[in-house]
Amino acid sequence: MQSISRIYLDHNATSPLRPEAREAMLAALGSPFNPSSVHTEGRKGKSLLESARETIARGIGGKPKNLIFTASATEAANLALTPALLSGQDRRPIDRLLIAGGEHPAIFQGHRFSPQAIEILPLEKNGQLSLEALQTAISRYPGKKLALALQAVNNETGVIQPIEMACDLIKKEAGIFICDATQAIGRVELSLETVKADLLFFSSHKLGGPAGAGALIIASDDLAIQDILIKGGGQEAGRRAGTENIPAVVGFAAAFKSALADLNKERPRLKQLQQDVEDYLVAIGSSYVVFGQQSPRSPNTVTFAIPEIDSQTLLIALDLAGVAVSSGSACSSGKVKESHVLSAMGVREKSALRISLGWSSTKRDVEEFGIILKNVVRDIHSRRSGLPL
Repeated sequence: MQSISRIYLDHNATSPLRPEAREAMLAALGSPFNPSSVHTEGRKGKSLLESARETIARGIGGKPKNLIFTASATEAANLALTPALLSGQDRRPIDRLLIAGGEHPAIFQGHRFSPQAIEILPLEKNGQLSLEALQTAISRYPGKKLALALQAVNNETGVIQPIEMACDLIKKEAGIFICDATQAIGRVELSLETVKADLLFFSSHKLGGPAGAGALIIASDDLAIQDILIKGGGQEAGRRAGTENIPAVVGFAAAFKSALADLNKERPRLKQLQQDVEDYLVAIGSSYVVFGQQSPRSPNTVTFAIPEIDSQTLLIALDLAGVAVSSGSACSSGKVKESHVLSAMGVREKSALRISLGWSSTKRDVEEFGIILKNVVRDIHSRRSGLPL
C-alpha cells in the first residue's frame, strides 16, 4: 500500500526540527556533559550551556546572566507568574494580576496568585486586548502593585497584541509586564527593548528547536523572583533546580539563531503563503470566516471556520487525506468545546480550524492543501445531501 505524503500545517503546535538544531544536538549527545561538574567533561558542558545562553539572551536584547533555561515555556510561565516579583525600588509583592482573555492555558492555570487577586480582561472583536478595559482595571486599584500578563502573538488566531501600548499603561502605575513571546519569536520583530517587558518567555520547539527547552529572561538586574518553582539544586544561578539538558539547550540556541537570521526573508514568504491559504478558502465554494483578519497578524497563521461543518469532522477528514492542522477549539470526551480565545472575542464558534505555517512550509504544501480542502468539503456536503461523491 502506498503511503500518503503528509502535509504539515501545524507549526503553532510544534515546528519540525531545523537542520541546524539537529546538527548541534547530535554533537552534544556524544559526551556526558553535566555543567555542574568540575572535570573536563563538566567544563565542556558548562561552556556549551553558557554559549547557548549568550546566543539567546543577546538575540532577544537581554543580559545572559538574566536568562533562565527551563523545560518549556509553560514552566517559564509558572515561574514568572508569582506575587513574589520584587524589585530594588519596590519590595512589595504584587497585589493583582491582570490577564488578557485570550492567553494560553498555561497563564490561566499556571499562575501562583489567589483567585481573588486575578482579573480577566476582555478582548475586542478583532482579537486584540481591550486597552480601555485595561485602563479601567488599572484605575480600579489605586496604590496597588499590578502585573499584566499579555502574549505578543495569540497562539490560536495569530493576532498581534498591542503590547507597546499595554505596557505603557501598566508602567505608568509602576506595574510589571510579563510577556509570552512563544508564538512571536522568528515570526515578528521582537526584543526586550521594543516590547519593554519586565519578564519575557518563549519555547524552543515552536521555532524549530527540540521540545524540552524554554527560556525566561528578566529585563532588569533589580527584579528578582523570590519564590523559586523547582527547588533542590543551585543550577541556573539558584533560580531553577535540576541538571540542564545540554543537547536540548544547544539545539534551542541553534534554532533561535537560525530563526532570527531568516526573519527578514521568511516574513514576506510566509505572508504570501498565508494569503494563498485565504485565497483557497474563497475557492471552496462554501461560506467561511477568518478570525482576526482585520487585525495585524503573524504572517504564519490562518484560523477559519466553515460554519456548517464542525471542526472535529473537518480536522479528521483532512488528517485522513494527509493534512495535519489543528482545531481552534478543545476536544474533551468526544465533545467539541468553544475556543476560549474566540469566546473572548465575542464569537460563539465550534467550527474553527487553525492553519499555521513555518520554516519548512512550501508553496506546494499550500497548493495541495487548497485542493484537498475543496475536495473534503465537497465530499462532506455530498454525504449529507445523499448525492453521489
